Amino acid sequence: MNADENANILETTVDTRRVFDGLILHIDHVTNRLPDGNLAAREIARHVGASAVVPLDDNGDVWLVKQFRAPLGRVLLEIPAGKLDSKGEDRLLAAKRELEEETGLSAGRWRHLADIDTTPGFSDENISLFLAQGLSAGKSHPDADEFLNVVRVPLNELVAMIVRGEVTDGKTICAVLLADRLING
Repeated sequence: MNADENANILETTVDTRRVFDGLILHIDHVTNRLPDGNLAAREIARHVGASAVVPLDDNGDVWLVKQFRAPLGRVLLEIPAGKLDSKGEDRLLAAKRELEEETGLSAGRWRHLADIDTTPGFSDENISLFLAQGLSAGKSHPDADEFLNVVRVPLNELVAMIVRGEVTDGKTICAVLLADRLING
């Protein structure tokens, strides 16, 4: 994208005020000058970022976690993922850590699939998606407040579940469809 073709839609930040510092999110109230000169209020959730991984074994099964998600009040089926320890943390190392913590698995081969902006309408969260293959089993050690069930689903069945709307987690949908495209063309 060339900067000139976006000049008529860019906003300029004129003021930022932190209104909340939480465990995961920090909320800023931002005032932006619009292209027409008017001011607009924006509320931005700041997030350190995350990594997520599609662990695909030699049988063609994806290892997933089921966990309760308090904001939705229900259990979701997801790929292993977790937030970065800091903005500068190596995203591949974070993916390796989360895979081991949540499933006990390690992988011999890694491939970066994409970086996604999860909800750009109100958050700056960015998640790096990886494919992990050549899996080896170990012992999981989830965080103290993390209760997970690990399940395996064949990749082709998982894609079908996504198409049927049975998987609703955005990072999982993106990563699995990208992995399937890479594996199956």
